[in-house]
Amino acid sequence: MLSAKEDGAWRKYSTQEVIDTVNQLSLGLLAQGLSSGDGTVEGRDKIAIISANRPEWILVDLAIQQIGAISVPIYPTINQSELTFILQDAAVKTVFVGDKALYNKVVSVQEELPEVKNIFTFSQVPGARHWKELLFEASPDLERQLAQSKESIRPEDLATILYTSGTTGVPKGVMLSHHNILSNMFASTEVIDEVGVRGKRAISFLPLNHAFERMATYCYLYASVSIYYAESMDTIAENLREVQPTIFTTVPRLLEKVYEGIIRKGKELTGVKKSLFDWALKLAERYEINTPLPVSYRLQLALANKLVFSKWREALGGEIKSIITGAAACQVRLLKVFSATQIIIQEGYGLTEASPIISGNRYPEENRKFGTVGPLLSNVKVKIAEDGEILCQGPNVMMGYYKRPDLTAEVIKDGWLHTGDIGILDEGKFLKITDRKKELFKTSGGKYVAPQPIENKMVESPWIEQIMVVGESQKFVGALIVPAFQALQEWYSAQGLPYPGNLAAVADKRVRALIGEAIKQYNRFFNPVEQLKKFTLLPQEWTVASGELTPTLKLKRKVLSEKYRSAIQEIYT
Repeated sequence: MLSAKEDGAWRKYSTQEVIDTVNQLSLGLLAQGLSSGDGTVEGRDKIAIISANRPEWILVDLAIQQIGAISVPIYPTINQSELTFILQDAAVKTVFVGDKALYNKVVSVQEELPEVKNIFTFSQVPGARHWKELLFEASPDLERQLAQSKESIRPEDLATILYTSGTTGVPKGVMLSHHNILSNMFASTEVIDEVGVRGKRAISFLPLNHAFERMATYCYLYASVSIYYAESMDTIAENLREVQPTIFTTVPRLLEKVYEGIIRKGKELTGVKKSLFDWALKLAERYEINTPLPVSYRLQLALANKLVFSKWREALGGEIKSIITGAAACQVRLLKVFSATQIIIQEGYGLTEASPIISGNRYPEENRKFGTVGPLLSNVKVKIAEDGEILCQGPNVMMGYYKRPDLTAEVIKDGWLHTGDIGILDEGKFLKITDRKKELFKTSGGKYVAPQPIENKMVESPWIEQIMVVGESQKFVGALIVPAFQALQEWYSAQGLPYPGNLAAVADKRVRALIGEAIKQYNRFFNPVEQLKKFTLLPQEWTVASGELTPTLKLKRKVLSEKYRSAIQEIYT
């Protein structure tokens, strides 16, 4: 059912072992005095989980749910001020952490957390309590308590509070009920069932505390898919080859990095192999779905799959059929190329407030369309407001924001969740996201500009790693750009020059010319008012750790705008 590396070997947990462990852990939590309390949102005990992905994460999550308490999952990369805020806001009583570093992070702020009574660790940490201390053998009294807890939980009861860091402001606690989660799981499992995953394997590496990966986990469990946890982000390639998964979830940026790695290896080839690679790649870029393809093209593609793309599939374990991507827009070029190689990318859409899935491209071709986030889930309704905002209704819509009825009232109106995203229903069937409502800005000429489509197009360039489009109340649209430094190092090497370092590279007129030429090529896809006129190159990549990206790798626009205020001003002087 679950598996993770321990001392260099895969440690496997059978379904029965998971059931027994979860029950023992539930008894241990009850023995600690943790419970559903008086049954109200405030009365239920809150238990936090802060850890990288591992079987213990899901074992604790299931045990918390069984006793009617509330799980509060937290990003392991969280900064201390946000960590303190969440633990205080939720009045968390017990915290489970993955390792020594996370244990020390919680201990360092414990003085500010009078409610926190216990910290348990998954890894053995000297001086800390280990989670296995809570594996209690059944006693008649505890057994009775657990049976009563299970019996008393109602579908509409609060199951979890997920704090979203978002791209702005203080974290908000999204309250999801058992019904919210289960309704979304049943509908989402219909989507992965079409792939033919039952009895197969999945690999998990996106943070489990994020609603997307957590929902994927519940679907895997329900669909009898074995879950293997990657050791780390650095070992994904190796773990894929070991596990040979049929399916996994990812975010577009990681998919882009896989693709960039393939292209880099292709450039290293010579002679016939290089010609074959280039020919196969050009074929893949022309791939379309729901459209008749000429026989000659299909024959060539079959040959390319045998000679070239089979090696791509082997690099992903050899058994991969579907990769589900969400959290940000995926480049259409990637969707085409991977689909041509018989690796189906199913791009979906949702938000934590919707438990989280709203729509998703399906595995069968007739229910997939490039550039869209697919048809709606079977039990979800969507309508497009007059201003283009996507409104959602269904059993997946959250209970509200924890202790913030004011914010809840702002996003749930007349039974409809206001997503903050702008979109259309293409062909009345495929949901298409065109931008974030709050990210639209108006130039001084009074024209509205949607930055996301521009950014998504520009990062197709091999020279552009990251970009943020700017231009609020300005005469024209500009951009902050982080170059693809790996590609620049290779470019300098090809010129027979040593790499001068990032700082010197962004000041190099030749580098500016390379990126300027790329921008000129991609500007053709946009109206004159949307085209980039000027840009500034930055010497350092934006990261989650530096606070410029959300944990799902979205731009924190306010943070970036403030941090690079002078760089933005230079664009307009």
